[in-house]
Amino acid sequence: ASAGPRTSAVSRRNFIELCERMTADDELVYEEVWRRLGLSVDWAQRYTTVGAAARTASQRAFLRNLRRGEAYQAEAPSLWDVTYGTAVAQAELEDREKPGAYHRLVFRLGAGPTDPEDDDPGDPLYVETTRPELLPACVALVCHPDDERYRHLAGSLVRTPLFEVPVPVRTHRLADPDKGTGLAMICTFGDLTDVIWWRELDLPIRSVIGRNGRIRYDVPQGLDSPGAGFHYAQLAGLTVNAARRRIVKLLRESGDLVGEPRPITHPVKFYEYGEQPLEIVTARQWYLRNGGRDLPLRQELLARGRELAWVPEFMRHRYEHWVTGLTGDWLVSRQRFFGVPIPVWYPVREDGTPDHDAPILPREDQLPIDPQSQAPDGYSEERRGRPGGFVADPDVLDTWATSSLTPQIAGGWEVDDDLFDRVFPMDLRPQAHEIIRTWLFATTVRSHLEHGALPWRTAVISGWILDPDRKKMSKSKGRAIGPTDLLDRYGPDAVRYWAASGRPGADFTFDENVMKVGRRLATKLLNASRFVLNLGSADALRSVVTEPIDVAMLTELSTVVDQATAAFRSYDHTAALEATERFFWTFCDDYLELVKARAYGERGEAAATSARAALGWALSVQLRLFAPILPYVTDEVWSWWRYGSVHRAPWPTGYELRPVLGSATTDLRLAAVGEALRRIRKAKSERKLSMRAEIPLVEIAGPAPTVEALRLAADDLVAAGHVEKLEFHPDAAAELTVSCTF
Repeated sequence: ASAGPRTSAVSRRNFIELCERMTADDELVYEEVWRRLGLSVDWAQRYTTVGAAARTASQRAFLRNLRRGEAYQAEAPSLWDVTYGTAVAQAELEDREKPGAYHRLVFRLGAGPTDPEDDDPGDPLYVETTRPELLPACVALVCHPDDERYRHLAGSLVRTPLFEVPVPVRTHRLADPDKGTGLAMICTFGDLTDVIWWRELDLPIRSVIGRNGRIRYDVPQGLDSPGAGFHYAQLAGLTVNAARRRIVKLLRESGDLVGEPRPITHPVKFYEYGEQPLEIVTARQWYLRNGGRDLPLRQELLARGRELAWVPEFMRHRYEHWVTGLTGDWLVSRQRFFGVPIPVWYPVREDGTPDHDAPILPREDQLPIDPQSQAPDGYSEERRGRPGGFVADPDVLDTWATSSLTPQIAGGWEVDDDLFDRVFPMDLRPQAHEIIRTWLFATTVRSHLEHGALPWRTAVISGWILDPDRKKMSKSKGRAIGPTDLLDRYGPDAVRYWAASGRPGADFTFDENVMKVGRRLATKLLNASRFVLNLGSADALRSVVTEPIDVAMLTELSTVVDQATAAFRSYDHTAALEATERFFWTFCDDYLELVKARAYGERGEAAATSARAALGWALSVQLRLFAPILPYVTDEVWSWWRYGSVHRAPWPTGYELRPVLGSATTDLRLAAVGEALRRIRKAKSERKLSMRAEIPLVEIAGPAPTVEALRLAADDLVAAGHVEKLEFHPDAAAELTVSCTF
């Protein structure tokens, strides 16, 4: 028995059913994780990209593209993944460094001897290639128009080695004089540059690689001489790698290989999920115009990119670089079972072949449809696949062809006009930078073609999460960590705290130590809130704050509110968190310790009421500032003393603190008082004394404005520091000093 994986044939219908079942199970898992993370979404508005609503929108948009001439079908070179057996779009490519070798081949000048008795081989021309197996697909040689070594040969014919096929020498700007010998083979097709050359130089197609990744058995046109056919027969049916080894052997035997192959490492195109290098095969596919070959449309899409607000702004350049670098239109058909079916049938001619030039289209009110299980109007199912009948388009739409309609699907396009008019264009597209070329660009294309507008006003672009080796954490690469264990160990607030440490546009490292900090912050927020509420602060919110240090704290908190609000408005959640967290630790470490005794009533009810009111308002504001990052702990504390959820409470503003402060102002700064208290405590620690130990005398000296401001907090400093006598010594020339006498 074979030790390899077991496979079995599955019908299209059963395969789709299994995919739908697995999708439904996966959705439940994702929903559980997202709910646990506290994502703020309307769970009543869910849809899937294979559900009826999404299929309808996707097919409707495609049919409208087709009727407007924006979608078209063509027999053209397509990027092909042999492993998955499907076409691949330009946006789904990635370069991987792979070993290869340059092979120096000998071409001969001239179309070949006209006299059979003439055995002159012609002058040699040398070409270096990493893909000698594509020699039978060679249709021309190319050089740069300014290359003095070869430009005099432009228009001349040369003969390919081994196969002796005459091909022209052409010039093109993309030929690199410094690469190899400066002469390059144009093969149909070795890479995307071959496609450009083929198209712009109007060359024939001589295709040799099939969809199975093997050399085709049918001999390409132009290789019909006995010698060419003999050599081609030795390659037919071989894999690309095997064909490369075989043709190198044949070239070495014929003397058309100069020296030994020269090893190199070079970038090779792969499908982002594939394991074998991509091939370019000729196939009938569906395309959507995206500016790759339509320069006016390209300029319109570039203009859309300039209309969009980018966060951060430099990400716009990635969009523009992608758009200006497009070499072809968007290939939207895929050779798969599972997906949104292309809603097209074709009449079958009397000879049994489909007429692709006369597609049969459904009405929009019939969507969604599956052409492979439904017949078009005017036909019965019995006529499927028969002369005079019909056949279904066998392909499905690229996933991005549906995902690019996310704003339309979510907004109720052509389903709920009132909702759509209110939400489209939407406000925000949050996404990662590597899919600017796919999701963001494709969504812009679809909205521009259908609505003549951007799909949203702002795009916030995130970076990658990096592992400790500074590599992208990727599930497909086996470098991802599932969230469940992290949520169990640290809790969702801590995981969200770590996530909030990543600024828009910047990559950041996966670091469990940051989650530990987040958990500590959440715990501190719980404990500090419990302390504040146990003082009766909830009952003091209608009171006016009178004590200078209370005024100073709330004044500084008002500034933090402004900073955090401005940061959130600019989509900088990291800066908002930093400002809020920095104040919170000062609030806990300094302010709570300074006012604790007064809040307990040690200096009378009026002073205690001021402290409790300040504490209550500080807690209310800070809970709302933290709520977007730490949703669970903030909502829990909010429920202890307020009705409803903190997430439905108004966002804090500086205005709401004005009635609490009344007309009170102060030059006192909380940080200065906290620094004085820290120095008093440090003096006790150095003498290994308890923090509750009394200090007979503390003297504070420094610049007059600072010292006079600190004098306003004298009573709180005395109580918090357990100081018997506190003296102030203004000195304009001195820095702040705190001297303790024991």
